Amino acid sequence: MKKNYYFITLIVATIVAISGFVPSFTALAKDYTETVEASLNNEKSKELPNISILATGGTIAGTGSSTTQTTGYKSGDLAVETLIAAVPEMKEIANITGEQIVNVDSTDITNDILLKLGKRVNELLASDDVDGIVITHGTDTLEETAYFLNLVVKSDKPVVLTAAMRPATAMSADGPFNLYNAVLLASHESSKGKGVLVTLNDRIASPRNITKINTTAPDAFKSIENGYLGAIIAGKPYYYNHVARLHTTATPFDITNIEKLPQVDIIYGYQNNPTYMYKAAVENGAEGIIVAAPGDGTLSSKSFEGVKYAMDNGVTVVLSSRVGSGTVSPKEGFISSDSLNPQKARILLMLALTVTNNPKEIQSFYDKY
Repeated sequence: MKKNYYFITLIVATIVAISGFVPSFTALAKDYTETVEASLNNEKSKELPNISILATGGTIAGTGSSTTQTTGYKSGDLAVETLIAAVPEMKEIANITGEQIVNVDSTDITNDILLKLGKRVNELLASDDVDGIVITHGTDTLEETAYFLNLVVKSDKPVVLTAAMRPATAMSADGPFNLYNAVLLASHESSKGKGVLVTLNDRIASPRNITKINTTAPDAFKSIENGYLGAIIAGKPYYYNHVARLHTTATPFDITNIEKLPQVDIIYGYQNNPTYMYKAAVENGAEGIIVAAPGDGTLSSKSFEGVKYAMDNGVTVVLSSRVGSGTVSPKEGFISSDSLNPQKARILLMLALTVTNNPKEIQSFYDKY
């Protein structure tokens, strides 16, 4: 009995002794586990591409008063940090940083903002620490900003614009998945050298071809005439086409030292249109005018008078079309926008005028870019 007592006492004493160290062992194990996990996460982060998200506002950062409000909401209400936090899955495919360039409705994007954005994109892409850029933008003028960047970005690294047709507070908000896909696209090796890209609704498009064709529908963007570049399927980009026109590093447009872009106005052609719009544009400092003419860039007699007045006063005039698709055929004595719609023709003319005033050279830009 005594031996049993001594044995039991020894066991109890041992348990008590060990139990005194359990908290220490637990803490050590926890610290070790956390250290290992941190090390693994660091190694994983080193392997992932570094993507910068530049936010400019728009519906993707918009908020409404209810989950069913899809019009009349407040655009550009959420900061880039909120957009990133809403899609934590992005951190599985890239190391994410965010920067707020502006936070506005895209109708309030100015030439100054375009220059600021373009310079910042080039600055970031010049760094070895940045592998690609995603830009969140309002849908109303997204195609203009995208085409501008397609002409001024001086890198083969991916630059991807995305947006949303429904605010972040809507029950069917399309922004989070569009943002995820944009990061996926910007992270992918196959996206390099293809120029600036636009992605919405799982599609991949070139800024030169994509345009907004519906006021409110979620599938508002189409590339009607020349098609899409590809699609994102099951978490992977698939490219099927390429853009034959030159872009990014193959253009002569360098905005590094440009502080102000030339003023270029758009004048809409219609029945019974007057000439005073042309005179007003000239008197208010326009260096260029895009005519959104009916049909194949057709000028009415009044429009012809206005165009002649502008050209006689040293203003460069480009004929585009209000139709929405198709190519404006060459016309003797005039510059044709090729297949660019009026808003994109304006972007190219602004940049062209920073290089030359020669009509033949400007026409060559429309033929190439």
